Amino acid sequence: MEEQRVRGGGPRQWWRHGPPWPNRWNEEERGARWPWRSTLVLTVFVLAGSNYAAHQQVHERAELNAFARVLLIVGSGLLLWRQRHPVAVVFGTSAAAMVYLGAGFPYGPVFLTVALACFSAVVAGNRRAAWGAVGMLWAGHVLMTHWLYRWLPPSGDSAAPWNQEVVIATWVVAIVAVAELARTRREQWVRDRAERAQAAKRRADEERLRMARELHDVLAHSISVINVQAGVGLALLDTDPEQARTALTTIKAASKEALGEVRQVLDTLRTPGDAPRTPAPGLSRLPELVEQAGSAGLTVDVEGEPPRLAPGTDLAAFRIIQEALTNVVRHSGSRHARVHLTYDTRELRLRIDDDGPATGADAGGSGNGLAGMRERAGALGGTIEAGPRPDGGFRVLAVLPLKVKAKEDDQ
Repeated sequence: MEEQRVRGGGPRQWWRHGPPWPNRWNEEERGARWPWRSTLVLTVFVLAGSNYAAHQQVHERAELNAFARVLLIVGSGLLLWRQRHPVAVVFGTSAAAMVYLGAGFPYGPVFLTVALACFSAVVAGNRRAAWGAVGMLWAGHVLMTHWLYRWLPPSGDSAAPWNQEVVIATWVVAIVAVAELARTRREQWVRDRAERAQAAKRRADEERLRMARELHDVLAHSISVINVQAGVGLALLDTDPEQARTALTTIKAASKEALGEVRQVLDTLRTPGDAPRTPAPGLSRLPELVEQAGSAGLTVDVEGEPPRLAPGTDLAAFRIIQEALTNVVRHSGSRHARVHLTYDTRELRLRIDDDGPATGADAGGSGNGLAGMRERAGALGGTIEAGPRPDGGFRVLAVLPLKVKAKEDDQ
C-alpha cells in the first residue's frame, strides 16, 4: 500500500483495508505519539460542559469550586496515557469521577473521560480491567446515592430514584458494548492484514518456484543439447569438418532458442498486469522437441495424440516430456526413448521410457528436475511416478487431470 501511495502521488487509500486508527495501538506508535490534541479538546469540553451543568443544577448539587475543577482536569489529563497504560488510566478516571460525584458536584460530561478510558482499555485488550473499573464506578454511585447520601454533600439531599440507576447502567452497558465492537473489528482487521500478507507471500513463493521451474526446464534441455553437440564438434573438428560444422549449427540453433525462451520468461516478470504475452509452449511443439533430442543423438518415438488442453495443462505436459528427455540425454546410456500419450474424459497420461543403463549416480535425472515435474503435476492435481524399470531402463509416468481450466482461470 505504501508503494502505491508513492507511485500514484495521491493519499494513502486506507479505507480498503480498514481505518488507520487501530494502528495507533501498535507498540512502535505507543512510544512515539501522545494523544494530547484529543485530550486537550476533551478537557476543555468537560470543563465547559460541567460549568454549564452547574448553572442548571444550582439548587440540586454542590457549587463547582476549584477542587471540582482540579478533579475534572486530573480525570481528563489521565487520558494522555490511555494508549500506554490503559488499565491505570481507566481506574484513575473512574476514581476521579467517583470522588467528584461523592463530593456532590454537578452531573455532567465527567462521565466522558471514563467512557473514553474504558473504550481504550477494551480495544487494547484489557477487557476485565475496563469492566471492573466501570463496575466499580457504578457500584460506588449506587452506594453514595442510596446509603451514604446522608453524610455526603450537598446537605439535605435525598436518595436518588432507582430508575436513574437503570439509565446509568444502560449507558455503562452501551459504552462497554461499543468498545467490545471496536475491539472485535480491530482484531478482525489485524487478522485480515495478516492473512493478506500471508497470501501475498504465498503467491510470491509460488511465482518464484514457477519461474525457477521454467528457467530450469528451458536451460537444462538446451544446455544438454549444446553440451552433446559441443563434444561431437570437438571430436570431429579435425577428422570431419562438415560434421563438426553441423554440430556447431545445432549449437547455434539450440542457444538461440534457449535465449528466446529465457527472454520470454523474463518478459513475464517485467510486464505489469495482464498485458499480452508470447504464447507458452505446449504439446504442439512436441515434433520440434523430438527433433532437438535427435540432434543430441537421441531417437524418440511418439505414440498417441494429445487432446485439446487448457494452457496450464498443455505447458505442464510439454515441460514434463522435455525434462524426461533431457534426463535421458544427460543421465542414460540409451540412445532411444519412447513417449506414449493416452487420455480419456478425465485425465491425460504421459509415459516416457528409455532402455538404460544409467551413466551416473543420478539415474533418471537430478533431484531438481524430478522435483520440478512433481510440482508441475501437483499444481494441477496430478501425479508423477518415476523410477527404474525391471529390464534396466527408466520410466516417467505422469497423470494430469483434464478438467482444470476453471481452476487455472481463477488463478
